[in-house]
Amino acid sequence: QTTSSALKGAIQLGITHTVGSLSTKPERDVLMQDFYVVESIFFPSEGSNLTPAHHYNDFRFKTYAPVAFRYFRELFGIRPDDYLYSLCNEPLIELSNSGASGSLFYVSSDDEFIIKKVQHKEAEFLQKLLPGYYMNLNQNPRTLLPKFYGLYCVQAGGKNIRIVVMNNLLPRSVKMHLKYDLKGSTYKRRASQKEREKVFPTYKDLDFMQDIPDGLFLDSDMYNALCKTLQRDCLVLQSFKIMDYSLLVAIHNIDLAQREHAMADGTSQTDMRRPAAQKALYSTAMESIQGEARRGGTIETDDQMGGIPARNAKGERLLLYIGIIDVLQSYRFVKKLEHSWKALVHDGDTVSVHRPSFYAERFQRFMCNTAFKKI
Repeated sequence: QTTSSALKGAIQLGITHTVGSLSTKPERDVLMQDFYVVESIFFPSEGSNLTPAHHYNDFRFKTYAPVAFRYFRELFGIRPDDYLYSLCNEPLIELSNSGASGSLFYVSSDDEFIIKKVQHKEAEFLQKLLPGYYMNLNQNPRTLLPKFYGLYCVQAGGKNIRIVVMNNLLPRSVKMHLKYDLKGSTYKRRASQKEREKVFPTYKDLDFMQDIPDGLFLDSDMYNALCKTLQRDCLVLQSFKIMDYSLLVAIHNIDLAQREHAMADGTSQTDMRRPAAQKALYSTAMESIQGEARRGGTIETDDQMGGIPARNAKGERLLLYIGIIDVLQSYRFVKKLEHSWKALVHDGDTVSVHRPSFYAERFQRFMCNTAFKKI
């Protein structure tokens, strides 16, 4: 077992090196072969003429498709020095409450980036997606799909640890009052008892329909932008035969936060000291549906901290933080379907053809009819 601090250290050394060496290469268009490049560098603990000495065991660091990911970062308005500073300047913070997948998550100390450990198959699947992901982002930088900034592998002691760097959907500086993982399916979609006992549980579709039966209300422009973005994203996922993704919806209740604050202070509500927002706000929920990933000035009004303004049926003011998650797990389905397609032939139709489109339609219908409503 690589200890956590050694792994974090290796990740930071590796990223520093790969981003640094990339910056010496001139900007150019992304070519097809760029998606398949894997660069590998050895980090002996005593150091080498390319790498610094370090306190960990020797390790090898691999960077997948460096030029393509540089392009993605650029597209999302992330400058190389910001990327390095965020990820490598301060220690990474390990998130204890990791997802159902039980995979390891780190967040950068400034809250901008999540580093998620992925399985070999997921990493492979992401590599296959890259050309399509590139094409999609070029046509449509507004997206709720995960924003992938880098795919790396640390090899140490005969183990491969693959990690992907992504946008952080939930800034720690904003207190989330509720969090849902929605698929638009009601079959067994209720949070388990074990999940409910957590400090910050993730509820599911049936819980949402019970807690927020009237849905979340958005003004009509916002609603239209959100549904249009979901529609386009679902089409992309469907084209890759991806299913089983979710919409993560976290809700910050402004009015409730003010009441909590007033109670805690016993003072008047005027003293709402806001926590600092995410510094760079590269890809907030708001930008995901409205575009204009800011290059330079921020487009958010300060009080929205990147969240999408909404109201509940009581009229309380909310900020929503949303994104589509779990898009890499799908290879399991694709494989399963490939193996059993012969058994699925039914009236000369293969179920697999219907399935991703059925999933996408049901997902969209739930989000735009049940979860979100137009004011």
